[in-house]
Amino acid sequence: MKAINAIRMGGVDVLPLIEGGKGVSVSTGISSGHWAAAGGAGTVSIVNADSYDAEGRTVPQIYRGRTRRERQQELIAYAVAGGIAQVRIAHDLAGGRGRVHANILWEMGGAEEVILGVLEGAPGLIHGLTCGAGMPYRLSEIAARFGIHYYPIVSSARAFSALWKRSFHKNPCGLGGVVYEDPWRAGGHNGLSNTENPLAPEDPFPRVLALRQAMRGFGLHETPIIMAGGVWCLEEWEDWIDNPELGPVAFQFGTRPLLTRESPIPEAWKRRLLTLKKGDVFLNRFSPTGFYSSAVNNPFLRELQARSERQVAYSTEPVGEHVAAYGVGARARQVFMTEADREHVRLWEREGYTEAMRTPDSTLIFVTPDRAREILADQVACMGCLSECRFSNWSQRGPDYSNGHRADPRSFCIQKTLQAIAHAGTEGADEVMDNNLMFGGTNAWRFATDPFYANGFVPTVGQLVERILTGR
Repeated sequence: MKAINAIRMGGVDVLPLIEGGKGVSVSTGISSGHWAAAGGAGTVSIVNADSYDAEGRTVPQIYRGRTRRERQQELIAYAVAGGIAQVRIAHDLAGGRGRVHANILWEMGGAEEVILGVLEGAPGLIHGLTCGAGMPYRLSEIAARFGIHYYPIVSSARAFSALWKRSFHKNPCGLGGVVYEDPWRAGGHNGLSNTENPLAPEDPFPRVLALRQAMRGFGLHETPIIMAGGVWCLEEWEDWIDNPELGPVAFQFGTRPLLTRESPIPEAWKRRLLTLKKGDVFLNRFSPTGFYSSAVNNPFLRELQARSERQVAYSTEPVGEHVAAYGVGARARQVFMTEADREHVRLWEREGYTEAMRTPDSTLIFVTPDRAREILADQVACMGCLSECRFSNWSQRGPDYSNGHRADPRSFCIQKTLQAIAHAGTEGADEVMDNNLMFGGTNAWRFATDPFYANGFVPTVGQLVERILTGR
């Protein structure tokens, strides 16, 4: 195994090991501070991070606003307070070692307000700003304003080129690195384009090489590329290290830091990670962002799958084969479907799925009355956690704050489920793990097979970094 040497990144020499940022309340100041103290770059997620009261208790994020716009302002305030609190913790724990980065999704609701609020409230404590889930054109401008480095997350050379030509070229010195997040292997939301097959993963080497070639065309020969997604042990990436074709490369670890003593996720989540099998994490497109995402295939995701499978197309007038009448809702508003679909509906109704809900695609899904009430309540309670949400039809752009489409009951409230799983207590924790979204990289199954975790061993962050430096 080649030696893992320090790399020049963000103006200093650090280990080429980056902690991947994970919100909500998963990449905290404690986990990222210890990662930085070990010599790498720790990453605080400022996506609705936890804040604390004077006694050190977590402040519950309760929304009292009457309108979605009012609730979004509350959400932004929570996110700013939480981001500042976590960054301060990370800075103190790092003790001047490594780097402390902050991560945010560009498509988070009020992302710019949150970034600015955290940077203003924690001056000098953040060394780099990492941003993906969208096209963060203003990232370089914000970084320049505060004198920090920026790290855009992209999944193709084409995406980076677009960002560079539009805005990043104005602040070339502030570009600390470019994160290539593999759209098939990374956990959380993924940047698959409409031309890429979600079922056919591509070799990352040619894609990263194309990114380096594009960067060289812009004079970015020594700017590191950070490989993210599918990185478990470095001996599997040895041909990338000191490879003159690729230039400086660092590696981001998003999944492995979940299972450390400093990781804030509930113990039930950690236990679940040790039981996963290959294939238990898969790409899906249920997220209200519209992006593909990678998550554990638990009962929560299976219910969403089944929800979409109980789906039929309809028309408002009898057209072609759509001649079977059906009454939707309390007023039994008449729509038309095919005779075959009408038979499917009769079967679903006998199984208890008696509530028809319209989707933006002129289809109906069928759910139980309890599920229908839950979906509608979650849509009404939307707090604008995204810039646009297909589940609730929210948009943060006025004047009507709507994305112009019908709310989509095939999706879910992502803020609700991520808060629930991150803050599960000990009582009923396994049920919480089953019935909420559990993000994970596609390599999460390796916890169960890697001898490092034998007999349920959970390392400290420092022990994990030491292990990674061995190549294993």
